[in-house]
Amino acid sequence: MIELTKLNKKKFILNCELIESIESTPDTVITLRNGKLCIVAESPGDVLDLVVAYKRRIFSDFSGQS
Repeated sequence: MIELTKLNKKKFILNCELIESIESTPDTVITLRNGKLCIVAESPGDVLDLVVAYKRRIFSDFSGQS
């Protein structure tokens, strides 16, 4: 889950596992697997960085186990 900002400055949490695509039009539009759209203040690169950081946190829990 990542925290993003709507254009009205309200924060929300998005399940990043549902992201299908991210594009800049010039606003950042996130298309979810169910077809819904989220327009956010963050740039596509910032969204990608948040997703990568989330995945690293999730998978780092498994790196030390045998």
